[in-house]
Amino acid sequence: MVLVQWALLQGESRQQYTMFPNVMDDYIDENNPARVIDAFVDSLDIKELGFDKSELSDTGSPQDMLKLYIYGYFNRICSSRRLQTETKRNIEVIWLLKNLSPDHKTISRFRNDNNLPI
Repeated sequence: MVLVQWALLQGESRQQYTMFPNVMDDYIDENNPARVIDAFVDSLDIKELGFDKSELSDTGSPQDMLKLYIYGYFNRICSSRRLQTETKRNIEVIWLLKNLSPDHKTISRFRNDNNLPI
């Protein structure tokens, strides 16, 4: 006789408070490609590469936008609107952009201002 114990697999309540918050870094494995993108872009001198508007804004830095662009390229996400959606639902992108969520116009403007293909 086989006993099925599905009742035990209920998960946690979404409204449950926790004593210690989860750390976003714990959700991204050490070998995740998002970490490679993060380290690579952080090692670049953005001004020397000629990226326009290389100052920090309320939607993030040019480094953040470049990280999003490269992530999209590797994951075949070409649309600025799709990239915007990923910033709100994809834990890798949320981690990569440090919970920033630029809108599709900002993403598109970054591509156009810096002559990026796609």
